[in-house]
Amino acid sequence: MAAKLILSMDGLVLKEIPLTKERTTIGRKPHNDIQIDNLAISGEHSVIVTILNDSFLEDLNSTNGTYVNGQPIKKHFLQNNDVVELGKYKLKYINETPSQTTAADFEKTMVLRPDLMKKTAEQAAAKSPSMVDTQVGMKAADTQAGMAPPTQAATPAPAAAPPQAMPVGVIQILTGANAGKELELTKNLTTLGKPGIQVAVITRRPHGYFITHVEGANFPVVNGTALDTHPRELKDHDVIELAGVKMEFFLKG
Repeated sequence: MAAKLILSMDGLVLKEIPLTKERTTIGRKPHNDIQIDNLAISGEHSVIVTILNDSFLEDLNSTNGTYVNGQPIKKHFLQNNDVVELGKYKLKYINETPSQTTAADFEKTMVLRPDLMKKTAEQAAAKSPSMVDTQVGMKAADTQAGMAPPTQAATPAPAAAPPQAMPVGVIQILTGANAGKELELTKNLTTLGKPGIQVAVITRRPHGYFITHVEGANFPVVNGTALDTHPRELKDHDVIELAGVKMEFFLKG
C-alpha cells in the first residue's frame, strides 16, 4: 500500500493525497502537487521525496517554517502517523509498510565523513594493483589526493565467484581528503553528500542502482550531465559529482 497524506484543518479532513510521485511539492502557488491557498503558506513551502517505501520531508526555506509533531524541521525522515503542520493546516503521514531504513540512516553523510569509510584497506586488498590504479585514475606514485600507493594492495583478486543475481555496487571517491576510499552499497538506501549543501540518495532495487536528488539548490552531476527531479539508473563506471566531490560508481563482480 502506497504511503499517503491526510490533509486537514481544525480537525476537518479536506482530502487524502497518495504519495505516488518521487517528488511531491507543497505550497501556495498553483503548480504545486499539494496547493494550499493560504497566506501563511509560502509559494513553494516544502517538498516530500519518496523513494521505495520511504519518504523524506524538506522545508524549502519557507517564511513560517515546517513543523512535524510540533517541532520545526529543515529535513525529516517521515514515519507512520507523523503530523506535518503548515500554518493552520495539518498533513498526517500514513505508511503501514514497514521501512527498512531508519532516520539515523538518512542523517548520515556516508561519503564525506572519514569515520564511515572503514573498509579501505580490505577493499583495496581485494583488487589487483592495476585495478586500483585504473579506478582512481592516477599513477602509483601519485599520493597527493590522500590515497595510499596501490603497492599496498596485498594480493591479487581471488578467482571470480559464481555470478550473483545482481553485483554489489561500489562508490569510490576520486577527489578530496577521502580519495581512493570505497563504500559498498549493500543497503536498500544510501545517503551521500553534505546536509544543508547537497544530498542524494542511491537506492538498490532488484534491477539496478538509482540515484535521486534529495536536498540542495544544485543537482548532482552524472557523467557531466545534471540530474533532474527523476531518479537515474547508474551504469558501471559512471562518474558522479556531488557536494564538491567526484566519485565513481562501479559494479563489483
